[in-house]
Amino acid sequence: MSILFTPATLGPLALRNHIVMAPMTRSRATGNIPNALMVQYYAERSSAGLIITEGTAISPNGLGYPRIPGIFSPAQLEGWRAVTESVHEKGAKIFLQLMHCGRIASQLNMPEGARVLSPSAVAAAGTIYTDAAGPQPFPVPEVMILNDIEAAVTEHADAARNAVAAGFDGVELHGANGYLIEQFIRPNSNLRTDCYGGSIENRARFLLETVDAVTAAIGRERVGIRLSPFGIFNDMPLYDGMIEDYTYLARQLDAAGLAYIHLLDHSSMGAPIVPERIKAIYRHAFSGMLILSGGYDARRAESDLAAGTCDLVAFGRPFIANPDFVERLRIGAPLNEPDMDTFYTPGQKGYNDYPAL
Repeated sequence: MSILFTPATLGPLALRNHIVMAPMTRSRATGNIPNALMVQYYAERSSAGLIITEGTAISPNGLGYPRIPGIFSPAQLEGWRAVTESVHEKGAKIFLQLMHCGRIASQLNMPEGARVLSPSAVAAAGTIYTDAAGPQPFPVPEVMILNDIEAAVTEHADAARNAVAAGFDGVELHGANGYLIEQFIRPNSNLRTDCYGGSIENRARFLLETVDAVTAAIGRERVGIRLSPFGIFNDMPLYDGMIEDYTYLARQLDAAGLAYIHLLDHSSMGAPIVPERIKAIYRHAFSGMLILSGGYDARRAESDLAAGTCDLVAFGRPFIANPDFVERLRIGAPLNEPDMDTFYTPGQKGYNDYPAL
């Protein structure tokens, strides 16, 4: 019997199936405010049991890319409220992914007065796209002083409260893909010598303080986190001791009582393979729900669910080109191919114009 399409639970939430729509940046929020295009986009994909939104900035300092949404202004809350209402009307649950880009940013993509911040003054390799001037080198970020760190923790908690006020069922902390939380965790981007640098206990301090603040603000049952062990995106190279560090994180996050951990494996897109050992560690060390994502098809998802390897399976890019992805998965219908040239462009093209069956 299929498990994938049967109802599931996530804490107090009843999900219509075991399918999660993974968070994906789409850069359609002109002025950083969610809009009618986004309402349609998420509503059309509400056959998933759980939708996790694109990364959403917790503050002006958290912005980094062009046209990503925020959750710190009244207009942004109103825009997201229209999204949550449309998704709930269709029967899905929805979490907001809270993101602070840290050093993965450009002043050209940020409002006046916003600052590019990171644990240490280490620029990421590569470039970032800006609407104003095209690709630009990543800047050397400002080193976060203790007041900046405390402010960022508070901003996460405030953003979580705003998310609940906007109708979200919960939030996912973005601890993956080279953004601020992971910049603290990884030793290449964190060269600090104070209580936030050095040992994994110190490098994990910002993450765990953020978890504590957010769970205190809205409740543990409403909070998950995404992690990318062995991910290299945004200049996060592999290092000795990674398995031990991420094992420590699993145990600490279990003690924090989060609703779920969402483990990302980008090996299907050319990143290093996440060892099965890591997935097994999270399965056994963490007592909450485990979501796995990365290159899944229906057969592999069914296999992992049946084996108890995970509790829910997240799918990413197939949802971009297939608003009816769940139904196509259920009947084995062919999938539309996504147009990568329009992943991050403004407007409807490549966003709301993919055909349903």
